[in-house]
Amino acid sequence: MNVYLDGEFAFGLNMLDAALLRKGQILSDEDITRLREQDAVVKAFEQAVNYLSYRPRSRQEIQQYLTGKTISPDIQEHVIARLEHAGYLDDRAFARLWIESRTRSQPRGPQALRYELRQKGIAPALIEELLRETVDVDAVAYQAASDHGRRLRGLTQREYRQKMGAFLQRRGFAYSTASHIIRRLIEELAEAEPPFFGVADASDEDDE
Repeated sequence: MNVYLDGEFAFGLNMLDAALLRKGQILSDEDITRLREQDAVVKAFEQAVNYLSYRPRSRQEIQQYLTGKTISPDIQEHVIARLEHAGYLDDRAFARLWIESRTRSQPRGPQALRYELRQKGIAPALIEELLRETVDVDAVAYQAASDHGRRLRGLTQREYRQKMGAFLQRRGFAYSTASHIIRRLIEELAEAEPPFFGVADASDEDDE
């Protein structure tokens, strides 16, 4: 329903609010202000739902989106409360899904996941809780290293260790995790047929 004041369009109303009005009704300034605010909340809510339709979002992402639409902080809070009540917005569910998705598509370590989730505005305590619950660090590191290791065939063990160590640390794994995963893979690959590693020269052998 559209509301006209003095013959000119003023704002729209949802069905519930519209049912409380009648044609020709005289509205006080307070009524008009209240109805305008309700209209603004409804429109902002619809914008937020559309934004969420592309992928799940964190609370901070929704706030940033609504701010970019020049929506006031008060209306933002109303919208976010409605989204949370409807189950459209849930930082715990968002963070869990983020971790699971990133682990499947591009396995990465706690340091990288922690940074990404903080950028999304997820509370540090919640991040740590979910990392403990959902991430098997050694298994994820092994998967990431195994996938990447296919590109390193033909390198000497020393070269393999250097490149794999740099890769795992870029993916957010601690040095200690990277070290023992690399040792494990080298032991497994050392007996491969045909040989996985290239032949080390004298200087490489000295460094091993």
